[in-house]
Amino acid sequence: MTRLPVFVIVMTVVIDAMGIGLIIPVLPDLIREVTGQDLAHAAIWGGVLETVFAVMQFLFAPMLGSLSDAKGRRPVLLVSLVVVALVYGMMAVAGTMWLLLAARIFGGIASATHATAAAYMADISAPHEKAARFGLIGAGFGIGFVLGPAFGGLLAEFGTRAPFWAAGGLALANAALGYFVLSETVTDRIRRSFSWRRANPLSAFFDISRIKGAAPLLGVIFLYHVSTAVYPAIWPFFTGEMFGWSPAMIGASLAVYGVSLAVTQGALVAPTIRILGDRGAVMLGLLLELMALVILGFITSGTLLMWLIPLLGLAGIGLPALQGITSRMIADDMQGTLQGVQTSLASLAMIITPLVATQVFAAFSHAGATPYLPGAPFLVSAALMVLAIIAYLRALKRNTVA
Repeated sequence: MTRLPVFVIVMTVVIDAMGIGLIIPVLPDLIREVTGQDLAHAAIWGGVLETVFAVMQFLFAPMLGSLSDAKGRRPVLLVSLVVVALVYGMMAVAGTMWLLLAARIFGGIASATHATAAAYMADISAPHEKAARFGLIGAGFGIGFVLGPAFGGLLAEFGTRAPFWAAGGLALANAALGYFVLSETVTDRIRRSFSWRRANPLSAFFDISRIKGAAPLLGVIFLYHVSTAVYPAIWPFFTGEMFGWSPAMIGASLAVYGVSLAVTQGALVAPTIRILGDRGAVMLGLLLELMALVILGFITSGTLLMWLIPLLGLAGIGLPALQGITSRMIADDMQGTLQGVQTSLASLAMIITPLVATQVFAAFSHAGATPYLPGAPFLVSAALMVLAIIAYLRALKRNTVA
């Protein structure tokens, strides 16, 4: 019986994803409450907190993945959920920026369990089920992407600390459920001793890349993440500049996108693979993503954009199929390491893309900009998506995709 374990794993991903966005609605008020400084200084600290969170996820995702290969998925997942709950408690009582910073550091480490969750899902799935189950994980991320900002904004009505108490309680409840329903999936047959060299994100990548055909596909995954990270980085600035959307409207648009992504990856991945096969599903997703990015680069109607948002979610159909292909190329005792590498690539994209995308946005949207093109960051991402498609086609040509 795998339904309850699958639910716990998906909920773990939801909670991890919520950790990224939960803090955003309350961050300005929280920092000003703690520091007594103005909004400009609060924004500087806000950038530091978000960057630190992404950096910690990048550094520690392979470590937790490798640790789960050695010590088991169950203890890593349960301990991480408890630490996440404690971190939210720290943020709920923090009276200094240094305590908030420490909480964000430990939160980034503990939330780097996407890899372990994906490895657990791989362990309990038959080969033909893996892509669809990875789609469920993607759906969980989409749900967390919606619930994080919405949860934070709604509960902020009861004070800046209320969202953290509620999120901490949710993490503890999921840990309690996991304690009773999650069985250990790492057996002696696939157990792999822990190595600090493999726990290093670069060393883990090197181990995976030596497997024939893995490196090109990991390159495609990285380009995909760098391209699509433009959405959370630019969306509120772009829609505010182009269409004058209010925070409520921006939140509603993000909710529509998150629901679309969740429906796509939770319900449409498996039938698409049955019809098109893994290769076809990947190519369809990449092409839809490219089309969406180009449209966003030039769109001038906010109403039209709202109608097109489901297309952005539908484009997410390719990544689970690509992850499924990559997972089947890797031995069972390296699934945690593989998922750790993939999570690190996504985290690295969340470090790189916001820095570049915001600079491009500023260059093409300030008063007197020539040309005036606030959608320019999406066009840069579209160019990267073209590179991803080329890299994927080359992998197919070399017969590295089974």
